[in-house]
Amino acid sequence: MSEILFCTVPPLSRAMDTEIHAAIDQKTKPLGALGTLETLALQIARIQQTITPKLSKPHICVFAADHGLAREGVSAYPSDVTAQMVINFLNGGAGINVFAAQHGIALTVVDAGVNAEFGTRHNANFINAKIQRGSRNMLQETAMTAEDCALAVQRGREIVRGIHAEGCSVIGFGEMGIGNTSAAALIMHHITQIPLEDCVGKGTGLTEEQMQHKLAILRKVVERHRIKADEHFSPMTILQTFGGFEIAMMCGAMLEAAHLQMIVLVDGFIASSALLIAHAACPQILEYCIFSHESDEQGHKKMLAYLGATPLLRLGLRLGEGTGCALAYPLVASAGAFLNSMATFSSAGVSTKVE
Repeated sequence: MSEILFCTVPPLSRAMDTEIHAAIDQKTKPLGALGTLETLALQIARIQQTITPKLSKPHICVFAADHGLAREGVSAYPSDVTAQMVINFLNGGAGINVFAAQHGIALTVVDAGVNAEFGTRHNANFINAKIQRGSRNMLQETAMTAEDCALAVQRGREIVRGIHAEGCSVIGFGEMGIGNTSAAALIMHHITQIPLEDCVGKGTGLTEEQMQHKLAILRKVVERHRIKADEHFSPMTILQTFGGFEIAMMCGAMLEAAHLQMIVLVDGFIASSALLIAHAACPQILEYCIFSHESDEQGHKKMLAYLGATPLLRLGLRLGEGTGCALAYPLVASAGAFLNSMATFSSAGVSTKVE
């Protein structure tokens, strides 16, 4: 499976950096006056290797799947909610539908492994990429077989290739899956080596008693799959052992988007766990990533610190679905807009700073 994830993500060229910096600095503003927007403009221009970048056909993909571990009571909601929320997405009633529509972002919902069948829904925004009807119970075995995990990664890559072929240059990823904060916490713990209790949060709103039960279950999972001190899990094995189909597809999708030199919007805790795997396999992927927000899930701040990432927003969000991507996108668009359309000192006839 490793050859699937170790795809070629080209490191960003610095060949145009002098020209890009000059284009930003010559706008009618004091140097650095647009703060983080200038940092974003540099990154966007560097990804596209032009001083006139275009954010064409922005898109968000929401991957949905169920988790066998949910049967152990690690979530405040029953597993049925995963399928119910997919239907809500398709009916246009979820938070991500509202924010994506508000900002002119296309939305695709992907059944990566939901424990339900959605029939022949005539919805152009739905992709049936189901691998299995949910992952397996990690207390008893790995979440996925190696073959199923590899297939999920590959399907994520294929989905992004299709979206890119339609002219999309900027893409974000969201998820839905009851029990997936547990999967994300276990991935985080094994990739970062941060203590498990610092990776586990309240997910969909657990009480303190439920939180302690969740932590106890996850400790049993860690013990069940413990390895010897002189061994280590590869990123692929971590994904197979502790992930879910939606996380595996997101991982493949992120890697393919970077491979295609697209701008990648990263959502919250679960999406960032997929990125942890992708980053472990291909570190240069970070150059293509814009981190939309810092989730209210306690482990996310530590994930971002581990990746050296600065989020655009801190709104206390913990909804998932890609909502952080949709809310942050206007800032990304503004960064591209000022670089493309703001006058320069020369073109506007405005005097430059006195030396």
